[in-house]
Amino acid sequence: MQPEDVPAVAALEAACFSEPWSEQAFLDALKQPEALMMAAIGMGNNPMGYCGIYLSADEGEITNVAVRPDHRKKGIADAILTDVLSESQKRGARTIYLEVRESNLPAQKLYEKHGFVSCGIRKNFYRKPTEHAIVMSCDLTRRISE
Repeated sequence: MQPEDVPAVAALEAACFSEPWSEQAFLDALKQPEALMMAAIGMGNNPMGYCGIYLSADEGEITNVAVRPDHRKKGIADAILTDVLSESQKRGARTIYLEVRESNLPAQKLYEKHGFVSCGIRKNFYRKPTEHAIVMSCDLTRRISE
């Protein structure tokens, strides 16, 4: 993700999440050495999806994964997640964590496909609407290096 992608990424974020990050939050993340922000860029240099992760020591936490509604079910999230996990592993990460809405079964299935397993629940973690989060983790040492 480049700074010029941020307005479109922030608009995508606002379309997908009830409490979206601002453009400034994305710009700030791009400046952080521990942050990895990846975007899938389509025709016309328009972001079709993105994923953000913060890495610290040998762990990482995925912030968000989103794909434009008109580009879903085309493998974009799968490809972005593959790249993010691969790059995280190259940077020394051994375990990746994320939270996902309890009702977001498609996302849970995607994460499970990439080796994530449920390891806890954060009660009332999400707002608008209030919902529990499932905490998932992925042991990158068990993944085959690409």
